[in-house]
Amino acid sequence: MFQELNELFESTTIKPTFEKVHIILALFIFGENLEGIGRYRLQKELLIGSGTSRSLIKKLKQRGGFITVPNGDAKSESESKRKGHILTEKGLDYLNKIKIHIPFLIEGNLEILKDIIIETNKANPYICQVKNKGNRITNGVTQRDAAIKVDGIGATCLIYNGDRLVFPLGSLSDDDKNKTEINKTIQNYFKSLQIKNTIEKISLEKNDVIIIGLGDNTKKARLAALNAALTLI
Repeated sequence: MFQELNELFESTTIKPTFEKVHIILALFIFGENLEGIGRYRLQKELLIGSGTSRSLIKKLKQRGGFITVPNGDAKSESESKRKGHILTEKGLDYLNKIKIHIPFLIEGNLEILKDIIIETNKANPYICQVKNKGNRITNGVTQRDAAIKVDGIGATCLIYNGDRLVFPLGSLSDDDKNKTEINKTIQNYFKSLQIKNTIEKISLEKNDVIIIGLGDNTKKARLAALNAALTLI
């Protein structure tokens, strides 16, 4: 579903240093800041350099048509730019298409999740949901490696079997998988999670995946969770 993003990586000179995960996360961030967000803040949120941030903004605006500078009540172009960029109708539409597959990306509660994640002494958890992709996970190693690739600590994957969340256990039988339960507190935690900036709770359906990305700060954890999720789409 990400074919539309391929042209953002095209260049006759130097290949862009941002990756697909930075584009997707940028769209999520713009979606959470509909009043506008500037390049410097985006740079900090994505943990990228100034030049990379400038290139990403340019590509999203000029090549992709996903963002624009709002006019609003600005008296000049420079004043308008200081207000930051916002999603265009095309950008918002594309973000909504992404959310069909990845409905949410929110910070997790370490105290509740510590029993099922590694490195709890320095980990910050971020959680995302991937719809109907549980059959694409074997043992979670691919997702862990994707999280580490963006400087995360790792990732923990859970699959909803229609009744409860379970660990992906590779080649074990379905019967053995069903015997491996996440404790009740954690089960209830995920079922009661509220999607960021809404009053809507998450909806789990059979074969949905929950990914807990881990990082030594929340921004790294968010990148880790999202990059792990992208391996399934």
